[in-house]
Amino acid sequence: MAQPGKPQSYLVPLLIIGVLFFIFGFVTWVNSVLIVFFKEAFQLSTFSSNLVAFAFFISYALMAIPSSWVLKKTGFKNGMSFGLITMAVGTLIFVPAAKSVSYPLFLVGLFLIGIGLTVLQTASNPYVTILGPRESAAQRISFMGVANKLAGISSQLIFGSILLSSAGTVSAAASLEKVVTPYMILTGVLIVLAIWIRFSNLPEVSEEDDEVDTTQAVTTTRTSVWQFPNLVLGVLALFCYVGAEVISGDTIINYGKSIGFSNDEAKYFTAYTLYGMLAGYILGIILIPKFLSQQLAMRIGAILGLVLSVGAIFTTGFTSVLCIALIGFANAPIWPAVWPLALNKLGKFTKFASALLIMGITGGAILPLLHGYLTDTVSPQLAYGMLIPLYAYILYYALIGHKRQSW
Repeated sequence: MAQPGKPQSYLVPLLIIGVLFFIFGFVTWVNSVLIVFFKEAFQLSTFSSNLVAFAFFISYALMAIPSSWVLKKTGFKNGMSFGLITMAVGTLIFVPAAKSVSYPLFLVGLFLIGIGLTVLQTASNPYVTILGPRESAAQRISFMGVANKLAGISSQLIFGSILLSSAGTVSAAASLEKVVTPYMILTGVLIVLAIWIRFSNLPEVSEEDDEVDTTQAVTTTRTSVWQFPNLVLGVLALFCYVGAEVISGDTIINYGKSIGFSNDEAKYFTAYTLYGMLAGYILGIILIPKFLSQQLAMRIGAILGLVLSVGAIFTTGFTSVLCIALIGFANAPIWPAVWPLALNKLGKFTKFASALLIMGITGGAILPLLHGYLTDTVSPQLAYGMLIPLYAYILYYALIGHKRQSW
């Protein structure tokens, strides 16, 4: 349980985690620019260009549970440092990939970056949940979300200007040279951060630190995480959510171009989505839990996601683009709410449960591929119809699913 005055002792650890969330956002949201950049440089279909998201996010399925094992062996701090070094290896691979004009090698680099992020997120998300009262966990994660989205906006402005300027007017080899310098710089930053985290005073925490006696009574009668419906259904909710988030952010530039916007106009569309998410996170910090419960905020976000998905399909031009961008605002309260709801009363199962939740991030790998297939075979606009069942399930979890304590 949190003690009076104790939250102040969380400030430095949370600031350190905030820096990590900035890194998460920067390397994750630059994918939207890379999808368009590689599509033009290598002359790819929408499906093939969306392999950028697949290579990045599929690592979460393969490494989430091993990451839990790594954290048990190394602890949170050393695990985070290991994750940053792994990401640095991935970003460094971009240099030989550019020199050899190899799309598959770029995908290998993205996969390694994703592996490093898997370790980092497996550690950092429960860390934020545990460092303080559980009822305000969504507020703390919202602070992390602000750092994440500010980084995402920065990545759009920086990499959009570098990679999408004069796109399509030079050869693939000349175009790919643009990634070398920024990714070498990014590699250096990741290595410095790894060293900093390794020698920081970031404390270890115990999953049971804030559990009350009734929670312990529940967990001691259960032998498996699969006996917690709120967790299992929460993993599926995260799968749907991350897929929807990646689709709304990473595909909007290509969508804008498909309906007539120029490269110079469309390259900022993902930034609009991130501005929406940033506004939503700031509102979450202000309103949760004082004025809104995290469950109610999640319901509102899911309903708004449904409305905007329909709007994206049945409107035209910039209005349709704006509906997709505003989905970012609808998404903001969902991720912060799912984590504390899914990890509620998990006790000693928290680290493994966190790994399962991280596996839900593979929605960002699989669902954008489906969207890309629908874009190529049906239409770029109607492909957004797949968002409707995703938000419908998220609404179910917000209303009913998270309350289930037994099957």
